[in-house]
Amino acid sequence: MKLLPGLALLLVLVGPVRAQEYPTRPIRVLEPLAAGSAVDVVTRIVGDRMGTILGQSLYVDNQPGAAGLIGMRTGSRAAPDGYTLLAVNDSVVTVLPNLRKDANYDPRRDFTPIVQLVRIHWALVAGPSLGATDLKGFIAAAKAKPGKIDFASGGQGSPQHIAMELLMRQAGIVLTHVPFRGATPALNEVVADHVPVMFTALPTPLPFLGDKRLLVLGTGDKKRLPTIPDAPTLDESGLPGFEFIAWGALLAPAKTPPAIIAKLNAAANQALADPEIRRRLEQLGYEVVGGTPEQLRALIASDYDAKGELLRAANIQSE
Repeated sequence: MKLLPGLALLLVLVGPVRAQEYPTRPIRVLEPLAAGSAVDVVTRIVGDRMGTILGQSLYVDNQPGAAGLIGMRTGSRAAPDGYTLLAVNDSVVTVLPNLRKDANYDPRRDFTPIVQLVRIHWALVAGPSLGATDLKGFIAAAKAKPGKIDFASGGQGSPQHIAMELLMRQAGIVLTHVPFRGATPALNEVVADHVPVMFTALPTPLPFLGDKRLLVLGTGDKKRLPTIPDAPTLDESGLPGFEFIAWGALLAPAKTPPAIIAKLNAAANQALADPEIRRRLEQLGYEVVGGTPEQLRALIASDYDAKGELLRAANIQSE
């Protein structure tokens, strides 16, 4: 059937017109991570300001489980209309698809990058029951009791799990993995001293460091962090060359119109440039980034390949 010239022109123009009007209703930000996780915290801070800029609220929909697999699958199938975004960490984007043959999503094909929000610093934290106050003591205790010390994580293949597997291999120790449904429930067990140790994103345990409910045995950066300047790095504490950091970003389903992506990117960068937003994030241990969708696309591609090589080298496999 042949379209009338006027109707054909209308169909060509309707996409840009809708993009110009966007958004006309609240925007769901789907998180494949638990409430209170590092990405959840930054998403709520930045998302609130983005909502003001865009004139519509951004509300968070946490869908944790299977180390993020459930939420990522849901997001990959969402309508590409700008009303479902995804707030992610690097693990669910670059580790899970390498680790799980049943992931059923490809981060380079099934999502459209919007912006990298932050870099996330990491720390090895412990509760009182561990009985060690530094990395040297922790390694000594683990070597004296192989497999007898538990560590918590947000699930099999989660970044907490990956980080600790790398630490165990470099330190030559064996711990027992206790996975939970997300990083926040895992940390709660460490704070309650039910599980003695965990490697996790710094913003999550930071509130518990001041009252000594948790102790930092070391950080995953190559240099000390201004947020906790007295905490040594793992690199300087006996694991030379050790480094583990992460990032948080916003994505949209594949085929989301470029004009909508551009509007979301501009709003996110404007929010991140706000001095008050930057101050709040830096106080919580984040490093503000921002940038273009193309920069995030390049980061995803390079990190996807690097994490695949890392998992194979460390022989880390899904259960």
